[in-house]
Amino acid sequence: MGTKAITAENLVKYYGKARGIDGLNLEVETGDFFGFIGPNGAGKSTTIRTLLGLISPTAGKAQVLGLDIGKNNRAILQRAGYLPSDTAFYSGMKVREILKLSADLRKKDCSRAADELCERLQLDRERKVEDLSFGNRKKVGIVCALQHDPELLILDEPTGGLDPLMQHEFFSILQERNQKGVTVFLSSHILSEIQRHCSRAAVIREGKIIACGSVDQLAESSARRVTLRGNIRREDLPKCRDWKELGDAVSFLYNGDINDLIRTLAKTDIQDMTIAEPDLEEIVLHFYEKGGEQA
Repeated sequence: MGTKAITAENLVKYYGKARGIDGLNLEVETGDFFGFIGPNGAGKSTTIRTLLGLISPTAGKAQVLGLDIGKNNRAILQRAGYLPSDTAFYSGMKVREILKLSADLRKKDCSRAADELCERLQLDRERKVEDLSFGNRKKVGIVCALQHDPELLILDEPTGGLDPLMQHEFFSILQERNQKGVTVFLSSHILSEIQRHCSRAAVIREGKIIACGSVDQLAESSARRVTLRGNIRREDLPKCRDWKELGDAVSFLYNGDINDLIRTLAKTDIQDMTIAEPDLEEIVLHFYEKGGEQA
């Protein structure tokens, strides 16, 4: 197997006494479309900034594109494309000037790629950056991250501010790059994005990875989402969780023996029933509730 795009071993970052990440272990294969899942404050941005060498780890080690993050962070930044969650630019500059500055810093002529990306994202290059909406500033950051044809894309909450059409176009661009062999590392708290676009993902909780695998594996669980309509009381059913009352129906997650549930329901007044796979959001929330142990 070739060099992994990202490896981290017992990576720790503290800000004084405040926890950033604590004993984080992670592997991302070259060519992955990898999701990094967690709410605000879980350690996603700290992980990314540490991997890129923008901040120094307190302990542990990591490599990006086979390069040590401490010794070779300039080379990593040369070969990677990074989109921070908050994009900031020098005021007074036009979009085209920002894009040229970004290309010049890498000593590359990116004009053709910039032209294509600006057209696809409907970005006006003659406007000054301080006059742009949050979404359009995000587009500038996307073009800066992609125009130099990096072999690794690290994107931190990339779709904030983008309207649905632009989100669709953005992910089309990422899929095209990924099909050409580019590794995509996508940090997001929007689980539908991860489920729709990523092949593998990791869940971070309080600075630690609590689950990692294919998106399909993460979504697999013995739990099922059961919805019942009729005269049902929770105390009449086997142990269940996430009980919701929906008008004349109830919904809950059940991960016991399905035969026990069916036998119990046969004694009650059921008018309708559906049993479905829980979505990724429910599974990830369950990881958080259980501290990383899937039921």
